[in-house]
Amino acid sequence: MTRYIIRRILWGILLLILVTALMFVLFRILPAGEPARLRAGRNASPKVIAELRLDLGLNKSLPAQFWIYMKEVLLHFNLGYSYYSSAPVCGLIAERLGATLSLMIGAAIIWVATGLPIGIISALRRRSKLDRASMGAALVLVSAPEYWLGLIALYLFAADIGKLKIFPGAGSYVGLTSDPWKWLTSLLLPWLVLAAGSAAIYARVMRGSLTEVMQEDYIRTARAKGLSERRVVLRHGVRSAINPILTILGLDIATLLGSAILVEVVFNIPGIGQLAYTAITHADFPIVQGTVLLGALFIVVANIVVDIAYAYLDPRVRYS
Repeated sequence: MTRYIIRRILWGILLLILVTALMFVLFRILPAGEPARLRAGRNASPKVIAELRLDLGLNKSLPAQFWIYMKEVLLHFNLGYSYYSSAPVCGLIAERLGATLSLMIGAAIIWVATGLPIGIISALRRRSKLDRASMGAALVLVSAPEYWLGLIALYLFAADIGKLKIFPGAGSYVGLTSDPWKWLTSLLLPWLVLAAGSAAIYARVMRGSLTEVMQEDYIRTARAKGLSERRVVLRHGVRSAINPILTILGLDIATLLGSAILVEVVFNIPGIGQLAYTAITHADFPIVQGTVLLGALFIVVANIVVDIAYAYLDPRVRYS
């Protein structure tokens, strides 16, 4: 098991290096990707651009530039500087990381806490009215784009501009350390919007997986031994049916950064998603590169955690 974890970590580091190399090359060969020209501005003279190329080390070969960049990233955690504000990218990401983590963690808790129970109940009561209603609602939520759902939610439920005025603080984010209650109320509606589609997917996946597991021979054996139905379902059924959920949970948490971009823009949350959106609109490639690298790090770490969790939750899975 230890050898497997070490091997996965090394592969993860290699993957991050490849992602960094791909982004580095793309941002250098794109027509609008000349760093010195973007840093200097639209009306800069050729002399200013030449001086910036020298300062940024762009007069060196592409492999040499990449080697210098990787040394800064690995040794000093330096992701470069913004073309527009000249602020360090690491500092800009660190300032907004708290808001994004608050949004991601809260949404993940909600969709797991709602999607799994709905899926379990639907699997145990197949073809009932509750099953049909929950799966129908899940299909609608899966089909609804997050930005559209967010705009509809603001229009209907936000306290300031909504018709029903149920959720106070929606659209005006407040940090946790500033005011915990306002932080909670400002994130309730974004949490629900971000969690809606994933909770629907989890409910459908859990229903299908548990329905299949409950027909296995060892489930009938457990019932024949006189175990309670609750123990049969939770101890034997759900434990075996949870593996597909773990797979998509790891991927969903890792890719939440992409989903958070739309939700943060709609609800005006000053997180990494909004930072990436602003950087894309202004062609601020160091920030885009830093946020993409952070997203790749989330994906690699989440996949490693999921692979390790398999071995502990499912006794049939063993790594050599």
